[in-house]
Amino acid sequence: MPKIKMPKNSPSIDMTPMVDLAFLLVTFFMLISQFRAEEAAVIDMPSSVSDLKIPDKDIMMILVDKEDHVFFTITGQETRRTVLEKMGEKYGVVFEEDQLVEFSNMASFGVPMKEMKEYLSAGSTDRKKLQEKSAGIPIDSLSCELCDWVFYGRINAPRFRVAIKGDQVSSYPTIRRVMDILQDKKVNKFNLITNMESGPGE
Repeated sequence: MPKIKMPKNSPSIDMTPMVDLAFLLVTFFMLISQFRAEEAAVIDMPSSVSDLKIPDKDIMMILVDKEDHVFFTITGQETRRTVLEKMGEKYGVVFEEDQLVEFSNMASFGVPMKEMKEYLSAGSTDRKKLQEKSAGIPIDSLSCELCDWVFYGRINAPRFRVAIKGDQVSSYPTIRRVMDILQDKKVNKFNLITNMESGPGE
């Protein structure tokens, strides 16, 4: 008696729930992601074998580019806003609400206080042009605006870690001057940020 062959049915998998889940995950990560603001200067850091990692928050950083222009940044939107207001009071510059909001969302900057209002009111393209024309934050002894940025930064965030991020071709006198400013403001412990490379035994 011949065997009865049962018809073979290929199993079907409904992919709709999986596609829905994928789109929900993509939407979720898009909504919660915070993009890092663009730095005002490109810094090509020197290398070292240090394995200490600088945190992304609770840090005040001074940047020095290859042309020895000095930049400043401090984390925390409320902290940045408060520090700018204090600097405005000292230098007689009144900032509008939209300028304060813009500054609180920025990363680093490197313009003197007399150019700050124009810098904050400009669009991203014009802001880059203004930054390129600027000589950075003044650090000379006659008008040391960096001294005041560090001072008000320390008052509003005394526990923040302080770091210097210098380009590998920055001149020694500029880096030395930044260190002297920190020491004048009683900041005797700070980090030098470098690129990490493998140690001799690795």
